[in-house]
Amino acid sequence: MMNKTTLAGAIAASLLATSLSAQAQVSNGFVSDSSLTLGLRNFYHNQDQRSGNPGFSRSEEWGQGFLLQFQSGWVDTGGVKLGLDALGQYGVRLDGGGRQGKTGITRSPGQLFPLESDGSAVSEFGRIDLTGKLQVAQTRVDLGVLRPRLPVLTSNDGRLLPQTFRGGQLVSRDVDNLTLQLGQIERVSARASTNYENMGIGGASTAARVNQFRFAGGDYQVNDSLTASYYFGQLQDFYRQHFIGAQHSTALGAGSLSTDLRYFDSSAYGANRSETAGYGAKVDNRVISAMFTYSQDGHSVGLGRQQLSGKSAFPFVNNGDGTTAYLITDSQLGKFLRAEQRTWLVEYGYNFAEAGIPGLRASAKYLRGDNVRGQDSGQDKEWERDLRVDYTVQEGALKNLGFSLRHASLRSNVPSQRDIDETRIYLTYSFNLR
Repeated sequence: MMNKTTLAGAIAASLLATSLSAQAQVSNGFVSDSSLTLGLRNFYHNQDQRSGNPGFSRSEEWGQGFLLQFQSGWVDTGGVKLGLDALGQYGVRLDGGGRQGKTGITRSPGQLFPLESDGSAVSEFGRIDLTGKLQVAQTRVDLGVLRPRLPVLTSNDGRLLPQTFRGGQLVSRDVDNLTLQLGQIERVSARASTNYENMGIGGASTAARVNQFRFAGGDYQVNDSLTASYYFGQLQDFYRQHFIGAQHSTALGAGSLSTDLRYFDSSAYGANRSETAGYGAKVDNRVISAMFTYSQDGHSVGLGRQQLSGKSAFPFVNNGDGTTAYLITDSQLGKFLRAEQRTWLVEYGYNFAEAGIPGLRASAKYLRGDNVRGQDSGQDKEWERDLRVDYTVQEGALKNLGFSLRHASLRSNVPSQRDIDETRIYLTYSFNLR
């Protein structure tokens, strides 16, 4: 655990370094070209699980998060540049939501904060991570804490603090219009955790988790309107996964049409322990999806279709504590990734800048899935509705203060899935300390 004194000391040390650097005028740029940013997130979370076991039906928590990011400048050692970044995370409980397992409890914690031994939420938690970086020409290597955004692995940032990974990543842009990436991840820390753990997939026991996820791939910008992608991911003893994607945009009438095409092919690899039974079978899955979005005068309308095939659900790094799958159906509550599931989705958004209110946006999304493998007709259907309003103050003393209200409802006839209603409220603000 990182207490308040530790956080205060970290901030004070960073501010002192900033002050000293201004006087020292460090010529190599390590400090003089560095940046220090503090992000604030006040987050309220309310989830009502309206069906299933009445012993746990509702969670309601409220917290304040702090994200302190230091990015150094580069030290040039003659063609090789070196640097060091730091990330400090700190969460404070404002309302912990009761205690898990308590008789007669009306709400249960565990969504925003780690839990004490008695099942109650901790009063505070956090950690400090470092990342060493090296760059030669347009190729950069990072070793340490990572927040990847790849088709085969994506960090989740849907709660008080973000999910982070530890490992190494290389990104090269030495070839025009081509971005290549490869690396290895060894550990993951959940959104409500101070610890780093080995990795698994849904249904795998803690003992079966591993410390090796490897990835490689790249994006090629064919022209100004088309980008093609290929990535490969491999989670030791669980699965191998290939991804092919294309994103295209073109003018259409008075607006523009964007197309997002994705294909995954995942198969069992290595020991593929029996814990993969949590997916219904050894990993065997294909996903094909298409999303079309038309935008004009602040309005956007999207229509998408996703089809899974194979004997298992879609696999991705998932310890069961909040993750993101790179699917067009990954939503506030559900992911619609069950074996052989078919899903339609439609969404609408509006940017109120077109109506004279810059900074205000609203959106709505509806998804409906069916055809879940192994389920009888009538027990294979589920739907989700997501509503969202975002506003960022554009000027004045509160400029860049952000507000986001999100509500989602999930209804399902799949026996393993509970009906859920959820509300989230975010207040965010970030500012540069140097």
